[in-house]
Amino acid sequence: MHRAGTFRVSQQQRAKTAKPVRPPAARLCGLLPAFTFVEVLVALAIVSISLLALLKLHITSIRLADTAEITSQAALLADEKMAEILAPGYPHLGSNSGTVERNNRRFEWQTEVTDLRLPQLDEVPLGGLRKISVDIGWKNGSGGKNLEMSTCVADRKLK
Repeated sequence: MHRAGTFRVSQQQRAKTAKPVRPPAARLCGLLPAFTFVEVLVALAIVSISLLALLKLHITSIRLADTAEITSQAALLADEKMAEILAPGYPHLGSNSGTVERNNRRFEWQTEVTDLRLPQLDEVPLGGLRKISVDIGWKNGSGGKNLEMSTCVADRKLK
């Protein structure tokens, strides 16, 4: 007799739908789907090549950040030397040099103040123009680097 709302499944139908239980030895013999050794080696090779590329990018990034820091220090030193020359007013002709150590790095600086003669201004009775040049040098690995900064100033008491 069937009652309303009940459902009976025969043992044969249960046997058809049930998953077969495999013994542990079947898993070891490779009967279940899995990655082969070659696939795992190829995946490891791809991952290691990618990691090496990322490592190279990281090292390049560190080197560029270091170069930017050193260049910024040199630019600040050049600006400082330029301000020292301009602080007393109209600069005197001449040159000066020295060495400064900042953040365990040695910078050599040289300043030069010269009269500025421009061919375009030969017909104009204009005097009192001076060029201020600042050169900052430092060692970078086996070679050296330098940064040059220059500006022109006029005598405020132009004739």
